Amino acid sequence: MRVAVTGGGGFLGSHLCEALLRRGDAVVCLDNFSTGDPRNIAHLLPDPAFEFIRADVSATAEVPGRVDAVAHLASPASPPDYLRQPLETLAVGSRGTENALRLALRHRARFILASTSEVYGDPLIHPQDEEYWGNVNSVGPRSVYDEAKRFSEAISVAYRRTHGLNVGIARIFNTYGPRMRPHDGRVVSSFITQALTGEPLTIYGDGKQTRSFCYVDDLVRGLVALLDSSETGPFNLGNPVERTVTELAEMVLELTGSSSEVQYHPLPVDDPTRRRPVISRAREVLGWSPEVDIEEGLRRTSDWFASRPADLSAGAAAIRGGQEDGMPPPRKYAGAVSVAAESVPAQA
Repeated sequence: MRVAVTGGGGFLGSHLCEALLRRGDAVVCLDNFSTGDPRNIAHLLPDPAFEFIRADVSATAEVPGRVDAVAHLASPASPPDYLRQPLETLAVGSRGTENALRLALRHRARFILASTSEVYGDPLIHPQDEEYWGNVNSVGPRSVYDEAKRFSEAISVAYRRTHGLNVGIARIFNTYGPRMRPHDGRVVSSFITQALTGEPLTIYGDGKQTRSFCYVDDLVRGLVALLDSSETGPFNLGNPVERTVTELAEMVLELTGSSSEVQYHPLPVDDPTRRRPVISRAREVLGWSPEVDIEEGLRRTSDWFASRPADLSAGAAAIRGGQEDGMPPPRKYAGAVSVAAESVPAQA
């Protein structure tokens, strides 16, 4: 199978590219590295089954030759990224999704969409199953991401109903692991970066809000299972074990042996207070469930971060301290990522 992966240079996208290559598929990666890192795919470039096309899929998504499947993962996904790039986030969720759908339609290919648990907003029911329609503030600061993904689901299903396109939708819950950026503002990467560099761990709110953390290898197995099926879904993909943010901070401190203190800052606007997926549909239909427990996943992730001290130092500087509105600082990263982008050719 030859699979086009939009956003293939990102955290999740690069792991998906790697998993597909490992099982013998050919992969075409499309990315403009607006939030991805060229180093994520540098080790894949020598593989003759891997092709890279530098492209902004909001403008175009053209892939020469046969395409059997399209996995649309392109989008800013962390709050600092989509707050810094609100129009780009809306564009990739709308125009970018339609360009990827058109690519799949031209080739009569399977199309899977990487949606998000953010379509549920700050949920009024707990835990969340796929029948829940959500509680989203359409004009709040997070709406540029939440509504972009809700639209991307709607247009994907419209292409299925109108054109008979073979569409699958994954709603991804908090995922973590190697290749996360230390400055991306997500809670796992921030806590590990802060703990390893001796910075205070910043908790937004009282720390009682919950998340369900899924290790990246498990999540990618779910995406591959969805890709191989003909099911539409949507499917929740995530780990149903719920943890408070305070519990996560304590686990990271113990795992890293850090003596960092914990600081509390105001909770961001519309930040969900509880988040846990119901995954019975994915278990029954796709035969998927997570396998890596959080202690093992955090150890692997921490070891990966510790092996990149220059990135850690730059990342710690980018996320240092809190802001009055409670959001992690949406600053551009001045670390090695921007330099590494020059090493990837425009097309390979």
